[in-house]
Amino acid sequence: MKTTTKLLLALALTSTAGFAADDKPSPIGYSDTPIIPGTQWKVHDIDRPRPEAVKPGDKLGDAPADAIVLFNGTSTDAFQSKKKDEKGKATNEWAPCSWTIDNGELVIQGGDVWTKQEFASCQFHIEWKSEPHTKGNSQKKGNSGTFFMDRYECQMMDNDNNPTYADGMTGCIYGQTPPLVNAVRKSGEWQAYDIIFTAPKLEGDKVIEPAYVTTFVNGVCVQVHTKIMGPTKHKNVTDYNGSFPAKAPIRIQDHGNEPPVRLRNIWIRPLP
Repeated sequence: MKTTTKLLLALALTSTAGFAADDKPSPIGYSDTPIIPGTQWKVHDIDRPRPEAVKPGDKLGDAPADAIVLFNGTSTDAFQSKKKDEKGKATNEWAPCSWTIDNGELVIQGGDVWTKQEFASCQFHIEWKSEPHTKGNSQKKGNSGTFFMDRYECQMMDNDNNPTYADGMTGCIYGQTPPLVNAVRKSGEWQAYDIIFTAPKLEGDKVIEPAYVTTFVNGVCVQVHTKIMGPTKHKNVTDYNGSFPAKAPIRIQDHGNEPPVRLRNIWIRPLP
């Protein structure tokens, strides 16, 4: 009986000791590790500042707490248009946004629009939809586009059973790099863009490192840190000759489709 009691007591003590060891708090950082090359911080540095908490959107695609909401279905105040002269040509003077809201959707009709705020590197989200019976084909069907810094276009268009040139499809860097895959949904369904745009690096107003883009269409990666060769051009090559700004508005294109493309849920997070 005494032997059994001693054995049970020994097992209990061993179990308790194990529990106590597992229950010991884990270190929240270290001060005796080597410096990470190219930084001032040690590996797992206890003194390294921790990122602040940001509440994500309630649903996938919703704006996180630190985003700038450009359109949520109720106002076009984040955008502006260009005034037109007596011949109908755009001037360099700003005017209120010419696009209208219908059923909480932004209707692309009335010329291009620009954000009132200027941006450089950013995370950008936009959703768009083209009508199934849009007139035309190729680039004349369900076509729009987002121009980062008013010059680098990520194409948005209806590529559901609508062949066009590869560097003009949804997810391409227009006129430069086709998407890895065609990830569009059926015409009439909402499409989603999530884009990480890295602005070019400048010395003064001259580009010393190009812009880059990583793009997801409907959750599918179609560009991976792809170099942008220069401002978007039609039927021509491009480069970074000339002067460039540190920031500029984002432009959304009106390609004159009938019926027009519609947008919803547009937001942006400026990035360092």
